[in-house]
Amino acid sequence: MKTQKHTEVRQVQTALALSAKELAERLGVSLRHVRRMDSAGMLPRPCRLGRAVRWSTETINSWLAAGAPDRRTWQRIKGEQR
Repeated sequence: MKTQKHTEVRQVQTALALSAKELAERLGVSLRHVRRMDSAGMLPRPCRLGRAVRWSTETINSWLAAGAPDRRTWQRIKGEQR
């Protein structure tokens, strides 16, 4: 009796939110640089879930498409789109 091999199909799951480490990898910068950018207001405002700090993947994609403006400009752009 032959054992049949099952092919495992893996789906790439897109995270709804990115940690600082994941964002750093996505931007190609260090974790420390992401922290500095956040402190300086150069990133969109993150979501805080308890102690966890996360950035919405959708927001980061839109922010990058808009040319990665500073937080104040990004908030203004988002306000105009509504």
